[in-house]
Amino acid sequence: MKRSLALATLALACAGAPPPAEPTPPLPPPPAPAPSASAAPAPSPTTPAEPPAPAAKKPTGPFNVVLLLVDSLRADMPWAGYPRDIAPNLAALEKTCASYTRGYSTSSYTAKSVAAALSGKYPSMLKRSGYFFTKYPESNLFFPELLAKAGVHTMATHGHMYMKKGHNGMDQGFADWRIVDGLSFDAQTDNHVTSDKMTPLAIEQLEAVPSGKPFFMYLHYMDPHDVYHQHKDTPVFGKKVRDKYDSEVFYTDLWIGKLLDHMKKQPWWDKTVVIVSADHGEAFGEHKMYRHAFELWEMLVHVPLMFCGPGITARRVDTPRSSIDFAPTVVELMGVKAEHDFVGESLVAELQGGAAKERPVLLDLPADSNNPERRALISGNYKLLVFGNDWRFDLYDLKNDPGETKDLAKSEPEKLAEMKSLYQKVWTPLQKVKPFGGNKLEGGGVASGPAN
Repeated sequence: MKRSLALATLALACAGAPPPAEPTPPLPPPPAPAPSASAAPAPSPTTPAEPPAPAAKKPTGPFNVVLLLVDSLRADMPWAGYPRDIAPNLAALEKTCASYTRGYSTSSYTAKSVAAALSGKYPSMLKRSGYFFTKYPESNLFFPELLAKAGVHTMATHGHMYMKKGHNGMDQGFADWRIVDGLSFDAQTDNHVTSDKMTPLAIEQLEAVPSGKPFFMYLHYMDPHDVYHQHKDTPVFGKKVRDKYDSEVFYTDLWIGKLLDHMKKQPWWDKTVVIVSADHGEAFGEHKMYRHAFELWEMLVHVPLMFCGPGITARRVDTPRSSIDFAPTVVELMGVKAEHDFVGESLVAELQGGAAKERPVLLDLPADSNNPERRALISGNYKLLVFGNDWRFDLYDLKNDPGETKDLAKSEPEKLAEMKSLYQKVWTPLQKVKPFGGNKLEGGGVASGPAN
């Protein structure tokens, strides 16, 4: 029992506990997304679908796809109104993309959100271990497996030991899966600086792609994850935690820019779609939280989401979307026809200028050795936050209260009933697929054994 409590404490420090020093007062809610010249205001459940953009010339696919995730990257970036120029390369790229101002990760920390993105299923639907550092058996289907069977060269580059090949099961379907050299595992945090190693390694992998073969690449840059370092080749923004985080974002963006520069010089660039997003956000005092995991507040799940490349209409889209749509979207972009049971929907039609139809976004944080069970449903301007086994429901108006400070469950009972009904309609059919060991943790309660 003492060891279990110690492991729980380690994971708490890794994800959401306050930093050991330099306490930072809560920040105001993230700035609202920058006004969009081509998209309507964020829709409500009764708002018509966002109108289609002017038709763009559609290059003939299939395309290569690069999925680029930046760990802990918040939604309040420069293209969304943040006043510091902390990501000039991504900001320049965003102008050329279909950029979703209300993009979401599927969950609030890596082990759950990445598995959902690669499988096209919510983490509660996947067979998995009950640990914080979750493992996924081969009986789960990850969409790179479908790509590999169709002759696509699949590869990935990572900057964290949790992503070591063969360790957590998320490398299924990848022919070339690597992490940078010299990493060690620390359950409390991420001590390493890896962007400067990630980009050269990714370029090495790209140059090894067999000539003429289509490819899918998944990159996961880690440096905005704590510990937050100050880098000699980045501006000094200050000494507070958010200041150091901003320096990490700038440093990561610098190396992403070098990767993009290389890619743009390649003969396959005009046949390649780049997806940029994050596995989750990061807290800096909002709701008395730091770092991530444990809850589904906006600062933990509202993330950048952009699709860039041939045939994609450059515009800002205010309709909510999440990474659950990655799997069907990538499979369609790559022209792979295979049977699957993804729960998301392909975004290809709206990326090419079609109307972005209103549909709810579901967020899922299953219980494990350290996380309590949480789910959330976003529809229009409203967000329903679901606690445990549906024992409590909170309701927030994200348009008028983006910081989620006022629970409307009692003051707007009709809207609460409407959102609960929609949640049951969306969630109930998905519960037919049970995780390994049912809905309980392996061993019950706090899982024993190594938290990795």
